[in-house]
Amino acid sequence: MRRGLKFVPPALLLLALLELTVFVLVGRAVGFGVAVLLVFGASLLGLVLLRREGMRAWRGFRAAAQAGRPPGPEVTDGLIGLLGALLLALPGLFSGVVGLLLLVPPLRRLAGGGVRRATERRVSSMVAGDLFGPRRVRVYRGAPQPAPEPAPASSPSPQPVIDPGKAIEGEIVDR
Repeated sequence: MRRGLKFVPPALLLLALLELTVFVLVGRAVGFGVAVLLVFGASLLGLVLLRREGMRAWRGFRAAAQAGRPPGPEVTDGLIGLLGALLLALPGLFSGVVGLLLLVPPLRRLAGGGVRRATERRVSSMVAGDLFGPRRVRVYRGAPQPAPEPAPASSPSPQPVIDPGKAIEGEIVDR
């Protein structure tokens, strides 16, 4: 995590330059006054949506917790909505467009899937299961694998039975 922190200041500087460039380009295209009104309008809309998205996220989390469902999908959706509203509330046209895109349902689901995959890579399988529920694993039928060679007769432990024609349903548990 600390490795990535060294990129934050240059990224913020690049974002500020990008916002300024977009503002100047839009100001030249439609006029300075209209560009300022667009920035203020987007920020005002973002502030209104921050409250709505925050309440929506909280209700979704509470409903999942009361129903006994894993809260991960609702929390992820709520966080993406809050991030979109926050980006829209920040003064800037580029961040406003990105925030607006994060509020569009298909793009929101796409971003939520990315957040879920990133979260599952960073936490243990047990925590990911608690957050998002059991993982769905796709198994493709292939040629049966030969059984491993039995161990020498000196080991009295029984060998597992391999049945190549049956699928076993279960959960992946990290120990």
